[in-house]
Formats: sequence, C-alpha cells, structure tokens
Amino acid sequence: MATIAAQEVHEEEEGWVDDSNPIFNFLNRFGTAPAWVISLGVHIVALMMLGTVVYYPPSELMQMALTTEMIDLDDQPVILDNVQVDTVGTNSDVPLTGASLSAAAEKGDNPQTEVEEKVEEKLSPVEVALTDDVEVAPQDDLVAKVNKVGSSSTENTGGTQGAIDRLTFELMASLRERKTLVVWLFDASLSLQSRREMIADRFENVYRQLDALDGSASKHLKTAVATFGEKTQILTPEPVDGIREIMPLVRGIKNDVSGKEFVFSAVAQVGKKFQNYAANASRKMIMIIVTDEKGDDAPQFLEESITLLRRGGTRCFVVGNASPFGKEKGHVTWTYSEKEGGGTEEVEVDQGPESVFPDGLRLPFFGVNGGDLDRMSSGYGPYALTRLCAETGGVYLIAEEGNGKRYDPNVMRNYQPDYRPIRVVDQDIKKNKAKYALVDAATKTIVDAIPMPQLSFPANNDNELREGITEAQKPLAIADAKVNAMLAILEAGEKDRDKITEQRWQAAYDLAMGRSLAIRARTLGYNTILAEMKINPKTFAKKGNNQWTLKPAKEVNAIPEIKKKAAKAAVYLKRVIDQHPDTPWAELAERELSEPMGWEWTESADAAGRLAMASPEEKKAILLLAEEVKKKQKMAQAKTQGRAKPKL
Repeated sequence: MATIAAQEVHEEEEGWVDDSNPIFNFLNRFGTAPAWVISLGVHIVALMMLGTVVYYPPSELMQMALTTEMIDLDDQPVILDNVQVDTVGTNSDVPLTGASLSAAAEKGDNPQTEVEEKVEEKLSPVEVALTDDVEVAPQDDLVAKVNKVGSSSTENTGGTQGAIDRLTFELMASLRERKTLVVWLFDASLSLQSRREMIADRFENVYRQLDALDGSASKHLKTAVATFGEKTQILTPEPVDGIREIMPLVRGIKNDVSGKEFVFSAVAQVGKKFQNYAANASRKMIMIIVTDEKGDDAPQFLEESITLLRRGGTRCFVVGNASPFGKEKGHVTWTYSEKEGGGTEEVEVDQGPESVFPDGLRLPFFGVNGGDLDRMSSGYGPYALTRLCAETGGVYLIAEEGNGKRYDPNVMRNYQPDYRPIRVVDQDIKKNKAKYALVDAATKTIVDAIPMPQLSFPANNDNELREGITEAQKPLAIADAKVNAMLAILEAGEKDRDKITEQRWQAAYDLAMGRSLAIRARTLGYNTILAEMKINPKTFAKKGNNQWTLKPAKEVNAIPEIKKKAAKAAVYLKRVIDQHPDTPWAELAERELSEPMGWEWTESADAAGRLAMASPEEKKAILLLAEEVKKKQKMAQAKTQGRAKPKL
C-alpha cells in the first residue's frame, strides 16, 4: 500500500491523472506541450472570437449619418430641385449622391456632429445679442477677401429689370440652403419713383419664378419693406408672406422731398429690427437697397452698418447707379410738369466718387475740346455702398450707367477701387509718395477750379487788342499758379512711381502727371504768345478781318523749359495709352494728345465784322436771325423763371 500511495503522489507531481476525467486530463497534458503549440492554440481561439464581431465599414456609418440628417425638421433647408449631384470621390465603397453629399464635401465636417448641432439649434433658438462683442474675421482675412484682384464686387446688370432677375437668382440660391427673410430698403426720393414702380412690376414675376421650381418655395420666403430719406420708415412691422401684401406697399411709397438720403442709418435701424426675427426663426437674411445716390451719412454710420450686418450673417445687395468717373456729382434727367413750364433738365445729384479718396485730377481741357468726356462712367458704384456689399458678401448691381461713355466690365475689373477700410487705405497711401502726392493734388483740384482760357480777341484797333490781352492774362496767371502747384506736388512723389503695383494707381498717377505737364506747357506758351502780341501787335492780311484767335500748333515756339515740359507730358500720356488701353484713363490721355501743345494766331472776322462786310440783303437776314434767337431765349427764360430745381 505504501508503494501504491507513493506512486500516486509521484503521478500527481508529474501531472498525470485518472483517465476518467478526459477534459482535465487534456488540459493537464496540453500544459506540457511545446511553446509553438500553445501559441497556435491561443491565436485560433482569438480568431474564432473576432469572427463573432459585426463590422460596419466607415462608408456605411456615413450613409447612416447622412440619412439621419434628412429627418424632416421645420428648419431644414428648402430643396427647390431634385437634381442629383454626381458621385464624387469620398474613399467609400458606397456610391453617395445628392445635395447632402455636396454639402458634406464642401464643409468637410463630421456628418453626425452636424446633425447634433442642427437638432440643438432647433431645440434651443438663441436671440442675437447685437450689443454684445461678437468675434469677427481678422482684418487681414477680411482685406484679402474684399480687395482680391478680379473679384466681382460690382456687376452691370443691364438695367433695373436685369438687376431684379439677378436678385431672383440669389433668392433661389438662398432658399436652397435655408428659409429666407428678404428686406427691401427703398430710397424714397423723387428721382427713384420710376425705379420703384418698375421693381413693383417685377415682384410678381420673381415669386412666380420661385414657385416654378417648387410650389411651396414662396411660402418659405418672408418679406419686409422699409424706406429711407431724411427718416426711416418700416412699412411691414412684421415680415409678410406672398406678393399681394408687398406690391401695394411699394407702389404707395410717399416721395421724400427733403433731398437727403440717410441710407446707412436706415441699414442700421432696419438691421437691428429684423436680424433677431431671422435668427429666432432660423432664417437667412438678405437686405436689398434700391437707390440712385451714394448716401449722405456714410462717415457716421458705414462702419456700424458693416459690423451689424456681418454679426447677423446678413448679405447686402444694392440696386443703384454707377458713379461718375472720378467725380462726386452725377446727373439725373428730371421732367417738369406743364405747370412748372415743362421740359427736361439735368439735375446734379451725389453719386460718387467710386473710390474712398480722390485719385484723379479734375482738370479742364485747356486748348482741347473735351466736353463730351465730362460725364464718363466709372463702371463701379460709390465707394461706401459698394464696400457695404463687398464686406457682407453681396454685390452692387448697376441698374443705370448715366449718360457718359461706358467701358468693358471685363477690362475695368482690373482697375477696381480699393474697398478696404478707410484707415487701411490711408495707411497704404502714406507708404508710397506717388500715391500720397496724387491724392493730395486731386483733393486740391476739387476745391480750386481752373478757368478756361480766352482764345478770341477783338482787334478793331491795337488798344482794343491790348486791353483784351491784359484781361485774359489775369485769370490765366492764377490758373498757371494752381497748375504749377499741383505739378510740384506730383513731382515730389515721382521717385516712388515705379514702386506702384496696382494698375489703377499706375494709370491715375501717369495721367495726372501727363495732363498737368501738358496744361502747364500750354499755359506758359499761351502767356508767352500773348505777351509778344501785346508788345508788337500783328496786322491783318485780309481786309475786313477784325479778330485774332489762338489755335493749337505743332511747333512749340517758346523757351526750352516749355518745350521740355511738353515732351515729358507726351511720354507720360503715351504710357497711359499703351499700358491701359480701353479705359477712361487712356481715353483722357488720347484726347489730351489730340491737339498739339504749341500756339499760333489766326485772323477772322467777328459778328460785327461779318455784318460790316455783308451786302444789304445779307445784313437783313443776319439781323432777323439774331432777333429770332433773342426772342426764343427770352421765351425760354420766362417759361422757367422762378422755377425751383427739385431736391432729388
């Protein structure tokens, strides 16, 4: 027995057990197996366990998330079309199409996160705190966006109807993303009455186009209407549905006869009222300003308006007029009633300039006929309103260019004004002496007009001729001093001219230099030839002539200094023509060079002289014609005498 017990103990120590327990016996024997056998067994067991796990590929997870996003919530975007987007690369085995994929590809966010954020937004609408400090884009980012070369901050739409059609497209695009509130802000001035009526006529067509895409589209568009002039009036205390309520309001706008357009204070007032409504209703907001002037309150309220609209995510569009090239004053054709004497008149209105600082000299054509170039269009809207659009992601839509010559928008896009904040533009100008000199000279010419020269001088005798020359030299001396002062300012910055990189500034500076030099050469030459005639009067070659007239001449018969200025002027002007073709700067340079810069005398007979040389029959006809002209002039004066110009 002792032997048997000892053997059992030995067997337990060696790991052997009774065959009656096979599982325990297998495990005990497995523990003594080689290491590679144990490793193999463990891996087999692990693979069997992993085989029971259900695997969803990433593409299926995204499909589930995108499907979840299409839950029918009240604040979901209004889909106006059923066009499927082509499959794009998403590193997925599952083909995904449609607007959801397009939005996901554009935003690049986690789809499930977007769904959670939208649900949270639906459950917890938050009122926009317009008085709180809200983080805005850094200044550098904003500048890069607004002043990007070739960007389209202005569009020529081919009239008011074209502008409304363009806005219809914007409303369609907005409704595809989300329910939308559009706020129409109308200029109530007299000059806008016809444009307001045209827009009212197009309203019905706008809503009809929206409904053509989706029968319920117009139901997702809320509309508000307000006016501005000396005061702001909100015609819809609460936004309305449909077109029937809007058209009577627009047609019934009362004209503001104050002549004031406080557009930016109106933007601030209307924006504060309706942005909270849009935010609480989960709507996008678009503001559309209809006007034909630049606004009288930009310095006070422009920055406030920009900040307000950007905080609320409101895009601003303007339907307006193009600014006159380099000028503050544009013109509107006004028709008088029969009681007022009838007829039409070109009335000055504030429509420009297109740039924040004047960057062109307002110079007359001295010895050159340039009256037809007095009202050129800049192809851009006024600075403040255009910047309001650019800063908020909108567009200034040109409904009317005025009576002046127009230029190809594709060319003018390269000469876009600088729409950065005023302080930023000012800092940039001060860094370049040529730019600073141009603005300084241009500012001075706005205040000080240069008189045109007298070119014809009666000369029935030498004393009459000398007296006429003396009187003509007096204003010319003042004009020459002004031109010389401007030229001195421009020449002080000439060394920095080659550092200018913007085409607009290059063209503007070169044209200013060329025209100033040309006028200076002409004024000096004019004074020289007058002085010579005064000292030694010429005699007429033809009997009956009694008048001397100055005309441009190729030969510059003057001192070397004058010839040098004329040659330098030609160099600058030709550079403008060669480097900036099909632009207003090039056309002005061509016109300046269309006449030579020298002077020569020509003789002729004035009206009295022609009458003295005429036959009795010719004298009678001349006198009758003169009398008829006088009668017509008196009748026209009597018809309009005491008639006040409208305040537009």
